Amino acid sequence: MKMMTTNEHLARRPRAGPGEAVGVTEAMIGEVVETFYARVRGDAVLGPIFNGAVDDWPTHLAKLKDFWSSVLLMTGRFKGQPMAVHAALPGIGRAHFEHWLALFGQTVGDVCPPPAAALFRDKAAMIAESLQLGIAVSRGEIPPLSRRS
Repeated sequence: MKMMTTNEHLARRPRAGPGEAVGVTEAMIGEVVETFYARVRGDAVLGPIFNGAVDDWPTHLAKLKDFWSSVLLMTGRFKGQPMAVHAALPGIGRAHFEHWLALFGQTVGDVCPPPAAALFRDKAAMIAESLQLGIAVSRGEIPPLSRRS
């Protein structure tokens, strides 16, 4: 039986996600997703969009938990195409993403300790920018300029 080298052992070990360093857990992700999307469903701006697009909230929430688990804990559970889904939503634009980010930032601030909330916010901002760029390209529009310096 061949002994593994240290490098082989490290290569086989699952990669730690950025969330682990700031205390993100599956339970925290679940609470963020449940709390945030309860707020979204009742929101005057976002509620009509999400309620019109989501037929099965329990399944959608499970997919969103898998998404955030994959992003923050590197679990690889998420299987989906968020770009295609968002690009198919008519009329979605920068103001919607800004509103989504503000509500999301408030939610993670309410639910998470500050370091975890900051990580959620940073990842959400990067994802929102990526989605906006992809949507703009899919519509043949000039991509929005980054607000990051």
